[in-house]
Amino acid sequence: MEYFKKAPPQPSAVSQEIRDTVSEIILAVEREGVDAVRRYSHKFDGFSPDSFRLSDKQIAAGLAQVDDKVAQAIDFSLAQIKGFAALQRATLTDFETETLPGVRIGQKQIPVNAVGAYIPGGRYPILAAAGMTVGVPKVAGVKRIVACAPVQRGTGQVNPSQLYGIVKSGADEIYSIGGAQAMAAMAFGLDGSDPLGAVDMIVGAGNAYVAEAKRQLFGVVGIDLLAGPTDILVLADESADPEFVAADLLAQAEHGVNSPGFLITTSRSMAQAVSREIERQLLTLPTADAAGPAWRDYGEIMIVASDEEMARVSDWVAPEHLEVQTRDPDWFLQRLTNYGSLFLGHNATVAYGDKGIGTNHVLPTGKAARYTGGLWVGKFIKTVTYQTVSASANATVAPPFVTMADTEGMVGHAASMRLRLRAVAEKVSR
Repeated sequence: MEYFKKAPPQPSAVSQEIRDTVSEIILAVEREGVDAVRRYSHKFDGFSPDSFRLSDKQIAAGLAQVDDKVAQAIDFSLAQIKGFAALQRATLTDFETETLPGVRIGQKQIPVNAVGAYIPGGRYPILAAAGMTVGVPKVAGVKRIVACAPVQRGTGQVNPSQLYGIVKSGADEIYSIGGAQAMAAMAFGLDGSDPLGAVDMIVGAGNAYVAEAKRQLFGVVGIDLLAGPTDILVLADESADPEFVAADLLAQAEHGVNSPGFLITTSRSMAQAVSREIERQLLTLPTADAAGPAWRDYGEIMIVASDEEMARVSDWVAPEHLEVQTRDPDWFLQRLTNYGSLFLGHNATVAYGDKGIGTNHVLPTGKAARYTGGLWVGKFIKTVTYQTVSASANATVAPPFVTMADTEGMVGHAASMRLRLRAVAEKVSR
């Protein structure tokens, strides 16, 4: 492998200052509840309402501001997201079977009772976020879904189009709280005139403070995954269109100045053409203030000798988003193992996945695709097991397990099983 362009070394994405700030916020919210949330909301968002929970009147006022065309686009996105989630849900099934005479073992799919979804504000009001983190648990059968979203600074209002997505996705409660304080509020709950009951799980993307809050709150509540800056890898041979490749790399780079983009190609001329095309597109890209530094500081181009090496290096990068723009995308589908979501062929852009083609856009970053996939309907469902044992089956299962317990020195376990053997023997002797 040869680096045509290599990113310079970068500091850790999460500084000690971020860790300390988030720790302070979480501790304050745990101890002080809504007073702490109000203090941090005023500090970071210039917003301190009597109640953070949106009323029906506030929701109606926000929805009235949404353009019909935007609403229709969000509806289309939600239909794709929920439709795919429903197909995933159908793969999770209950069953019960007799594994030995008198021994029946089964599994059940039980949705999490309460989920808190964070809808990020920040640089862009991501309109598909609610579908991914509210709509999907709704399909899973979660009974209560709380949504938190920051207000637009200076307006005291959640972005109306985002609010539309939250409502249409099926949120049961909506709160105008942002940042790490929102994550802590959902994890611990808040007392007040409009109390927020604690949830069992918090999900959703956000900035470094939100991600760090999820890390520190894991254990108090469940989380979806720890997501850092978004990244993209494009695999391209000489059949790719350099304009497409460059546009797709810059589309992810515009998320923020620390968003990595990678190209692996078997063609030196492709590496050269994409590099030139990126510089050309940056000249007119309105979001070049983010995309430019991201590509300069985090972008990389690697040249490899073969498709086999391309696949090996791709699995080493383990990207969040992986595009395959080659002559034979299916060849890579059968071989690649480490990615968050895969986009096959020249027409399958990551932008479609971000906006709601169906697959979830909350995905593993920072090489986490080596050991986990992204958010999906099954994340909101607990697969639990159960068993029943008939009296006569004790004679089959107890003896080997008593031997194991005696060998381990776990006399209580052995005694528990011997009691059942004795009961069976006494019943037979009568």
